[in-house]
Amino acid sequence: MSVSTSVTARRMVAAALAAGAMIGSTAVSASAAEPRFERTHVAISRVQSDAPGFDDRSSRSLNAEWVEITNSARRGVNLNGWTLSDEDGNRYTFRHYRLAGRSTVRIHTGFGRDTSRDLYQDRRNEVWDNHSDVATLKNDRGRFVDSVSWGRHHDRDHGRDDNRGHGDNRGHGDNRGHGDNRGHGDNHGHGDNHGGGHRGL
Repeated sequence: MSVSTSVTARRMVAAALAAGAMIGSTAVSASAAEPRFERTHVAISRVQSDAPGFDDRSSRSLNAEWVEITNSARRGVNLNGWTLSDEDGNRYTFRHYRLAGRSTVRIHTGFGRDTSRDLYQDRRNEVWDNHSDVATLKNDRGRFVDSVSWGRHHDRDHGRDDNRGHGDNRGHGDNRGHGDNRGHGDNHGHGDNHGGGHRGL
């Protein structure tokens, strides 16, 4: 084989490789442009929509109505700007709060002092419907993260709703060993490690 033939062959191979690289680059760019579902280890783990006893709108009654959100990953997640809403459009926005890894935060309806484990919406009325409602969690870009439904919505499709046990709405176990949580008080004994304050809308 002559030198010129060899060089020509190499040039042909190089051209083919360059063309393949361009095609591959175009494919990657197109794929990157497509919207993708954002995976997260943060999810709604439990809901108590019906506070034990009488719903008299007292601080004790309102704070016994809550939603728990759990981060199952080892690393913490910044929840600043995330929202938790009900079916009627009532929305709570997390402000300057970071959920530590492998931990849970409980969002109460009434007034209280925010800590790393307990946050308060500072509302004077109940939010969650005792009989039927949908709790939806979205990130700071408005993208769906998780939802839990109960009552007449229980069999409807609401994203990642995985039927986390909303029996009598008194400590809705998530079928992961939480039980019915009726004896679960509001005093967790958790220190204010992060000081994640917020005020709902």
